[in-house]
Amino acid sequence: MTARIFVAITTDQFARLYDEQTQAKLHRLGEVVFGMEADGKVAVPADIGDSFDVLLTSWSTEPFDPAVLAGSRLRLAVHSAGSVRNLFPAECLGGQLRLAQGGADAMALPVAEMALTMTLAHLRNLVWHDRAFQRTRDWHEGGQGTLGQSIAAQHIGIVSLSRVGRHYASMVQGLGATSVRAYDPYCSTDDARQLGVELCDLEELCATSEVLSIHAPVTAKTAGMLGAEQLALLPDGAIVINTARAQVTDEEALLAEVKAGRLKVGLDVFTTEPLPSDSPFFGLDNAILTPHVAGGTVQARFAQGATVVSEVESFLREGTLRAEVTSENYDRLG
Repeated sequence: MTARIFVAITTDQFARLYDEQTQAKLHRLGEVVFGMEADGKVAVPADIGDSFDVLLTSWSTEPFDPAVLAGSRLRLAVHSAGSVRNLFPAECLGGQLRLAQGGADAMALPVAEMALTMTLAHLRNLVWHDRAFQRTRDWHEGGQGTLGQSIAAQHIGIVSLSRVGRHYASMVQGLGATSVRAYDPYCSTDDARQLGVELCDLEELCATSEVLSIHAPVTAKTAGMLGAEQLALLPDGAIVINTARAQVTDEEALLAEVKAGRLKVGLDVFTTEPLPSDSPFFGLDNAILTPHVAGGTVQARFAQGATVVSEVESFLREGTLRAEVTSENYDRLG
């Protein structure tokens, strides 16, 4: 029987995720049906469980009642983006439906690149110089300010040696950083040693890091773990980078440190998104802000689509998945 594949992704987003070669490969795997678009979203049909074998989702998939997934036919759902939690609660796992995450591996590298970019921008006062030079158009005024810092001389702290955290560790080491430490209760000492990273507890990491880059998912255990007490341990002038999830920090406590001028931040994620136009984070010279775009490169998007199609092919032909979401790893997958 020919596999039926339902695509709950808008055509515009589908084109950004699946290049022509990947689209052709998907169509060779079965009958591909696209959902109807409305207001930039695509709804999952109520009969999905009995009418289709595979469901493809992404950011443009309309939230749905997970009960529609139950049926006699649907066996696989593959998410083309990052976290599956907004669409698939943990209760979806463990039955006949299997779930795979098609975007996380592909986005790990560009997210780490953004974290590194923010780190370097702060260390070399790039944004400050640009803002001053653009505002005054004066060579002297644009060149004033504190001298920059070399990344090789910094004590780098990493919160979570996740896929992104590992890329970030490799990148800073490639630029000469020799003091790289991390807090990650799931990582073994031997594994960290192979990465060239020393493990320590969170409080010690904060107290000894001139750059603290956050790469942890938000879970019941990690939510708010970087609170006022931990942030106060950071040295004066330390840089905090967060391209993971805002909820890992106490955002109000972080804002207070930034407004006081004690810490610098590079933030791609916020507790409220979109970030309100009156957010007090705007206008601060020691804050670099981006609107949750760290994972967005042309190459990463097409890699996400290719990963999804590879998962569908592997499942239909062999019943195997490389990036399967299970009850064991659900909370750690962002």
